[in-house]
Amino acid sequence: MRTDSTKYTNFTGWIDPPDDVQPALDGDLTCDIAVIGGGTGGMAAALRLAERDQDVVLLEAEFCGYGSASRNGGQIAGAPGGDLRMLSLQSPKKVPIMARLAEHAGRYVEDLIKTHDIDCDYVANGLVWGAVSPFMMFRVRTQAAILRAFGGHGTVGSREELGLPAGFVGGMRESIGGMLNPGKLARGVRRALLGSSARVFEQTRVSDVRRAGGIVEITTPHGTVRAQKVLLATSVYGGEWDITPKNLATPLYVIEIESEPIAPERLAALDWTNRSGIITQHQVMTHYRLTERNTIVCGVRQAQRGQTYPLPDRVPDPRVVRDMGKDLANRFPSLSDVAIERAWGGWIGISPDWLAVAGQVGDNVFYAMACNGHGLCQVPYVTHQLADYIVDGEMPEDLAGIWSDASKYSRSMSLLMQPFVLRAVWGLDRFNDFFNGSRTLARRALRRGRRGGY
Repeated sequence: MRTDSTKYTNFTGWIDPPDDVQPALDGDLTCDIAVIGGGTGGMAAALRLAERDQDVVLLEAEFCGYGSASRNGGQIAGAPGGDLRMLSLQSPKKVPIMARLAEHAGRYVEDLIKTHDIDCDYVANGLVWGAVSPFMMFRVRTQAAILRAFGGHGTVGSREELGLPAGFVGGMRESIGGMLNPGKLARGVRRALLGSSARVFEQTRVSDVRRAGGIVEITTPHGTVRAQKVLLATSVYGGEWDITPKNLATPLYVIEIESEPIAPERLAALDWTNRSGIITQHQVMTHYRLTERNTIVCGVRQAQRGQTYPLPDRVPDPRVVRDMGKDLANRFPSLSDVAIERAWGGWIGISPDWLAVAGQVGDNVFYAMACNGHGLCQVPYVTHQLADYIVDGEMPEDLAGIWSDASKYSRSMSLLMQPFVLRAVWGLDRFNDFFNGSRTLARRALRRGRRGGY
């Protein structure tokens, strides 16, 4: 696919920035609970605390919904992310916990949309673990069996049974979830938050968080917040402060690309009848989805490691975008002449063992790190539960299953995701694509479609 006129941005392509960005903190203040971070996790927590009549302040460096909250693929998932085969070997006791949490998280976001009447183009058509080759279909069946064994739900089927595009062999559709516009979702949650009693300060970058005399002092360029309790909902950015548990998040830069609008008859020729979003079973997954504006969004495929803090503000690497465009052309050969209209990217944090985790440091600093490939649902669900725990002192069952009091985590994830390892994994995925015939399958499907009169 053509990338000569692609627009690159560090914000999302799903929605424009808001025109009512809130003023920065100017002066000192006190509160009962401060939430740092205005992604879906931070907003969900602050909104819940406000609903519980708490004196809550939220601080966000840019504006709420600026980061990964609105930059992702818009996939509402009802199953854990990651390789369930590895997870079942490494953490067999946590997999059933995560299977239950993932389903509850999907339902939570669906309820959030309904409760606050958020128009985000949500379609509950499931999310498919797609196979582009017979070998990958074997992996799908294996992972589906593990999911069912641990209490999860999903339907395995052929391409025709699941309504997948020509070129896919089959897959497993999750029983909960679907597709939405994540920019609109984040904007809707932001609207609800601004309409609540929470005090929201955007354009307010936190430079330090530390305890002082039984309270927590939060330092910003133009004022200090003194809070009785603090919830860190900063994803990868909490690594800038000493108070954050070490190795809580490994920083990765990921990219989404979107095609130009495609004629409806050309999309119909793909035979993507269910319009479900698809995530492949590569080592570094690639996802594909149709949008309400008749474009295709594709994400990840290559992840790039962040090495030092502060993480640089950057736009997508054109080399990676060209590679992603090449992949789209291989996966959908009939659309190889279509242009990539925009590309956006940003930093995400991967949790210590690829599973959601929440905990606290001392008696008044709480944190959550729930990005494991399906963070759009799990992040706000976990912080919502964390908000209830802060108020009630009674831990919900799902939160208890991922709870930790650690002040430091293993460096294993950080060591695993070194740049040379990520590059090698990308090479392994491409090697497998070449020998498993996925490109040939896609082109064969194109020829069949032409003979059928598409």
